[in-house]
Amino acid sequence: MAYDPRMGYDPARKLTDGDVHDLKPAGWWGDDGMLYREFAFDSYGAGVDFAVQVAALAEEQGHHPDIHIFYKRVRLNYFTHDAGGITGADIAGAQAVNDLADLTAKPIDGAEG
Repeated sequence: MAYDPRMGYDPARKLTDGDVHDLKPAGWWGDDGMLYREFAFDSYGAGVDFAVQVAALAEEQGHHPDIHIFYKRVRLNYFTHDAGGITGADIAGAQAVNDLADLTAKPIDGAEG
């Protein structure tokens, strides 16, 4: 991401790939400077309900993932735009989502970490 002084761009907050690998919560993947995980559900409605819970959690934290809702699955991407990559706030958000995740949510194949 290009430097934009209006964003208070601070690349020093960005974690290294090694830090991300060591700190990422179970089930999460780091790739291309983004932390992501997919959850599978038994119904479309259950996925939407989960996405709404994640949105409420993000509002409480003041740090928001990208939420992609598909049929019976939800993908979450964490990325700190003003740091140009993954920061401690992304790791904390991912862990909070793991804590929130209902037992009916199942990681998509290969997403166990």
